[in-house]
Amino acid sequence: MRLFGREWGGKILGSDILKDITNAFNKSFYEFLGGQSAEYDHKRTTYLEKGYGLNPDVYAVISQQADKINSIPYYINKVKDEKSKYKLKQLQNATKGNLSLPQIKRKIELKAKAFDENDLPMPLETPNPNQTWGEIFALYQVFMQSTGNFYLYIVKPDDGRNKGVPSQVYVLPSHLIKIVIKEKADLIENENVIDHYMLTEGNQYLTFDTDDVIHIKLPNPFFDFKGSHLYGMSPIRVLLKNLESSNDALSQNVKTMKNGGVFGFIHSKEGNTMTAEQATQLKEKMKKMDKNPSRLSHIAGASVPLAFTKISLSTDELKPFDFLKFDQKTICNVLGWSDKLLNNDDGAKYDNLNIIQKSVILNHIIPRLNLLAEGLNKSFIPLFKGYENAEIDWDYKELPEMQEDVLALVTAYSKAPVTPNELRLILEFERLDVDGMDSVFIDGNQKRVDETGLSYTEIDRAFQE
Repeated sequence: MRLFGREWGGKILGSDILKDITNAFNKSFYEFLGGQSAEYDHKRTTYLEKGYGLNPDVYAVISQQADKINSIPYYINKVKDEKSKYKLKQLQNATKGNLSLPQIKRKIELKAKAFDENDLPMPLETPNPNQTWGEIFALYQVFMQSTGNFYLYIVKPDDGRNKGVPSQVYVLPSHLIKIVIKEKADLIENENVIDHYMLTEGNQYLTFDTDDVIHIKLPNPFFDFKGSHLYGMSPIRVLLKNLESSNDALSQNVKTMKNGGVFGFIHSKEGNTMTAEQATQLKEKMKKMDKNPSRLSHIAGASVPLAFTKISLSTDELKPFDFLKFDQKTICNVLGWSDKLLNNDDGAKYDNLNIIQKSVILNHIIPRLNLLAEGLNKSFIPLFKGYENAEIDWDYKELPEMQEDVLALVTAYSKAPVTPNELRLILEFERLDVDGMDSVFIDGNQKRVDETGLSYTEIDRAFQE
C-alpha cells in the first residue's frame, strides 16, 4: 500500500492515514462506521486473475479490444445546440454506428449543428506522472471486461484558486473496490445510497468520497437488499466453467508433454512371472534411461516378455483441442469479439476479415466507448474552466475498417444534386467561400446548373425520373 501513497503525491487517496483492520469488513465493523458494505460475488478477484491473468484467449480478446480503443482518435468540442445533440445521440443509439448513406449524411449534419467545429485539447495532458491516457483507456477495457466495473479517482484540491479542478486522475483496481452504503439506506428510493468507496488489500484499506470517483459499470440484473446490484456484472461470471475447462486442458497438455505420453503399468506378459528383484531392477533401469538424453540410452533389454497397460487416455483420445476451440468461441461470444481475429483459420479469409473487424467495432467497441464518454462528460470534462459545456467523443470512422463507408458516401453523393460545399460538409471538410461552391453541378463536364438554362424544378424532376 505504500506504493499507492508514493504514486498519489504522498496523500493517501481519500484518507488521512492508512488503517489496519482485523476480521476484514465484517458487519459489525461497518455498523460502527455508520454503514455497511454492499455484498458482491466473492470471485471478483478470480475473474481478473484466472481470466485475463491466466487464460490466453481471454487475454488475447481483451488486449485486442484495448488496442483497438487506443487506436480511435478522440475529440473534445463545445456543445452549441442541445436539440441537435439529443437527435444525434438518438441516431447513434438506434444504429450503433451502422449507418446507411442517408443516415451518415444526417449524422454529419447534426454533428455540425450540435458542436462547435473548433476542437479543444484534453484538459489534462497526462492523467498522472506515471501513466498516459492510452493506458487509462486500456485499463478501462480490461477492468470492464474482467470485473464489469471501472473506477476513476479524480484528485482535486479542496481549497485555493483551483478548488474542485482535477489535477490528476488514477484508475482504481476494480477487483479490490468495495461499495459502502449509507446507514439505513433505502435501496429502492430515489437517492444515492452510496456513502463512499473503499479499496481493500489484505488487512488495509483506503476510502474515497463518492464525488471523487467516476464509477462506470455494466448492467447487473441481480438485485438484493445488500446492494449487489450497485456493482456491474462481470462478463467473466458466465465464463467460469469455460475458463476452468480451457485452463485445465492447457494444464493437461503441459503435463502430457512433460511425461512423454499416457500413464500406465509395465508388467510381465500373461504366463510369465517377474520376480520382485527383476521389477526393482527394471524400475531403476527406466529411471536411468529417463535421465540420460542420448538416443541409445532409450534401448534396453529384459529377461522376461513385458506388456503395458495404460490407465489414462492419450491426447488424441481426449481431443482437448476440440474442447479448446469450443471454449475459445464461447469466450469470444461473451466478450463481444470474433474468434476469427485470434488467428483461427476456420472460416477466416482475407476478404471477410474487414467485415468481421467492422462488426466487432459496431457491436462492441462503440457501445463500450459510449459508456466511457457518458461518465467523463458528466463528472470530469465540465470541471475545467472553459469546458463547462464541452464533451468528449471518439471518431471511429477514422479507422481503416470504416473507410469503405466514406468511399461509398463520396461515390453516391458525387452524382447527386448537391453543391460542392454540401459534399464537403458530408466529408467534414471546411466550407469554401469561393464562386460556384454553393451551386449544383451537372455530372459530366461539371457545368453549373444555373448555366444550363434549366430551372431547379426541372433538374429535380429529371433526377426523380
